[in-house]
Amino acid sequence: MKKLLSEFKAFALRGNVMDMAIGVLIGGAFSGIVTSLTENFINPLISFITGAVSYTGADIAQFASNFVSTVINFLITALILFFLLKGMNKLLSLGRKPAAPTTKKCPYCQSEIPIAATRCPHCTSVLEEAEVKA
Repeated sequence: MKKLLSEFKAFALRGNVMDMAIGVLIGGAFSGIVTSLTENFINPLISFITGAVSYTGADIAQFASNFVSTVINFLITALILFFLLKGMNKLLSLGRKPAAPTTKKCPYCQSEIPIAATRCPHCTSVLEEAEVKA
C-alpha cells in the first residue's frame, strides 16, 4: 500500500499532470470571460444595431459590470493557482539537495568553463592546479 501511494504521488505531482490540471482550470475560467463578453457586449450590440432592443444607460452599466466582474474572477483564479503551484514546488524542493556545480569561471577571461577543465577554451589560459580544486 505504501508503494502504491508513493507511485501515485510521483504520478500526480509530475510536471505534466500539474500543468494539464492548471490548464484545465485556467481554460474554464477563461471560457467564463468569453461567455461574458458574448452575453454582455456582442449580443446586446447586435440587438441594438438590428433594432430589436433599446438599452438604457443602466443596462449598459450592468453589462459592463458583469464583464468586469468576470475578468476579476479570472484574475483571482489565476492568482490562486499561481500561489498554489508555487507553494507545491517549494514543498517538493525541500527534501532535494542542490545539484553540484558543473561549471566555474575562468580567472582570466571570466567565461563559464567546465569544472574539470585545465585550460580555458575561450582564452586558452592554463589553469593552475589550485584553481581546479577551488
